[in-house]
Amino acid sequence: MTIQDLPTLNVGLNALASVFLLSGWWAIKTKKPNLHKKLMLMAFTTSACFLASYLYYHFNVKLITKYEKEGFIRYVYFAVLFTHIPAATFSVPPIFMALYHAFKGNFEKHMRITRWLLPLWLYVSITGIIVYFMLYVF
Repeated sequence: MTIQDLPTLNVGLNALASVFLLSGWWAIKTKKPNLHKKLMLMAFTTSACFLASYLYYHFNVKLITKYEKEGFIRYVYFAVLFTHIPAATFSVPPIFMALYHAFKGNFEKHMRITRWLLPLWLYVSITGIIVYFMLYVF
């Protein structure tokens, strides 16, 4: 694997995180708390691996990626990107808070956070996939 392969690895990690998040949500809704815990830890680990790989790539290849396409698609790309970046940034502290409360057994606080964190985290993962496809595929 070369450094040029990292964007493809990253989109795979984002997709996997989305699957783990949705599976974890399903597990808790079907009253499978042990499975939920495992799946959410896998979502967290996958997202952490994504972040490490993403930062390594951008600090070693180029910090800023230019979007070369013109026309309406350029506006779509920047609309997705400019919602993705703050959502990704703002999701990190609540992820750690949700993990903390879950491990402490404070499930009421955990649920108060995760009610809005799950859609946010899914949004970040899915828009990350969209950004990848807009940059490297289409």
